[in-house]
Amino acid sequence: MQTNDIALQVKGLHLNFGGVAALADIDCEVRQNEILAIIGPNGAGKTCLLNCISSFYRPQQGEIHFKGQRITRMPSYKIAELGIARTFQNIQLYTGLTTLDNLMAARHIHLKPNFLAGAMYFGPEHKKELQHRKVVEDIIDFLEMEGIRKKVVGSLPYGQRKKVDLGRALALEPRLLLLDEPMAGMNSEEKEDMARFILDIFELRRIPIVLIEHDMGVVMDIADRLIVLDFGKKIAEGNTEVVKDDPAVIKAYLGEEI
Repeated sequence: MQTNDIALQVKGLHLNFGGVAALADIDCEVRQNEILAIIGPNGAGKTCLLNCISSFYRPQQGEIHFKGQRITRMPSYKIAELGIARTFQNIQLYTGLTTLDNLMAARHIHLKPNFLAGAMYFGPEHKKELQHRKVVEDIIDFLEMEGIRKKVVGSLPYGQRKKVDLGRALALEPRLLLLDEPMAGMNSEEKEDMARFILDIFELRRIPIVLIEHDMGVVMDIADRLIVLDFGKKIAEGNTEVVKDDPAVIKAYLGEEI
């Protein structure tokens, strides 16, 4: 595979919390044109891996490269500026702001403010805000959030908040999207909608996606490739048909017969 076909590469990643190995010698790559699902039992290290990529955690060993650039231990705001956006397993939104304001807040990395012009709010600064507002309004239309655009996020049901979280990640105009259990806590209809949005993002916006998800039916339907973690170690990798029949994967999920 050519280097320019690889969006993200992880080599020899180790993450320890005291005497607990959360990740042990993880190697993986995210290809430019794929949805990669990371699966595994609870506590397998899935979110820890995303936290290392987005620099919320600092691994003790290993390297992470994005588009050929080393990003290991780079500050998290720099990771966002490079175009790596994410959603969170436990939603991290500004609950006192509206949907529109939450998405506008994500545009801050694209702002190049001029203090004087911003204070006076005229000319170019007004035009810039209108441009950013158009990006946000397009995302609201794309994710079918017109009905909640002016509603305070703290008043929204859980499934709608998940959608706002996804919209905020898109507002960063990402070149790689990390989705940490985007369908957790949703009913079947909400899951179908979210799966459709994820596929649309990938197919229409051509953004490579890393997906953590426990609903194996969804994973099998939308993922191109799977990586399976168990107790911080990678135990399988490949396409969905190969991985689902792997004995090590079956053992990790179901245990051994006594």
